[in-house]
Amino acid sequence: MDGTPPALRLFVFHHAGGSHVTYRHWPGLLPERWDVRLLDAPGRGRLGDLPQLDDAGRLADFFLRRLEDELQQGPCAFFGHSMGALVAYEMTVRLAAKGGRLPVWLGLSARGAPLARGEERQHHHLPDAELQTHLELLGGTPDEVFDNPDLWALYGPLIRGDMRLVETWRPRPGTPALPVAMSVFGGREDRSVPPERLAGWARHTERFLGLRVLDGDHFYFQDDPGPLLEWVCRDVAAALDSTAAVSW
Repeated sequence: MDGTPPALRLFVFHHAGGSHVTYRHWPGLLPERWDVRLLDAPGRGRLGDLPQLDDAGRLADFFLRRLEDELQQGPCAFFGHSMGALVAYEMTVRLAAKGGRLPVWLGLSARGAPLARGEERQHHHLPDAELQTHLELLGGTPDEVFDNPDLWALYGPLIRGDMRLVETWRPRPGTPALPVAMSVFGGREDRSVPPERLAGWARHTERFLGLRVLDGDHFYFQDDPGPLLEWVCRDVAAALDSTAAVSW
């Protein structure tokens, strides 16, 4: 970018067991005037030297501290996939609760709306073999991680900790609907997150832009992110237009 301020900062939050690497092509596929920030949770990618956080609230606070200055610099948006979706949502809830500057748009992908306590399946307690079977069904984890005991010894605890974060998280009781435009995305063949779980997010926002169900499984965008990113551009533009209208 030249010295011109970006039209939007898009912060992208990765899935359980993942890192920014899965999304590395996105900046080149999105508008040039967007500053697309691919973030890593502690313990992986560019933050591999930091201890992992296995609590959603603590991870949300971690990102809010690191991004505090950038969130004040022009319009921003959050997109999160799977674990990243609930982290992006929790960050937005915390910003709203303290009267902070909110993102203009929240994109939640392959993460069902919150269930009642006790209804979430606890895969992070499974023995290694059963956990690996579950992960293979989800996709997104290279086969060599399962086939190589040394790699599993390295990545298995990280994946298990991320899954614990996902499966133990619950929103605070009485959390109001967010005053933020929200879009929800998922794969038509995703057996872990059925469409009705995705549609449930409509209750958690005052401005639901819609449920976008695309071809594919849990990682429906991995081979071709184009259809997803077209929707992201379209929905962000709609959110920016409605925000400008409200401001006027």
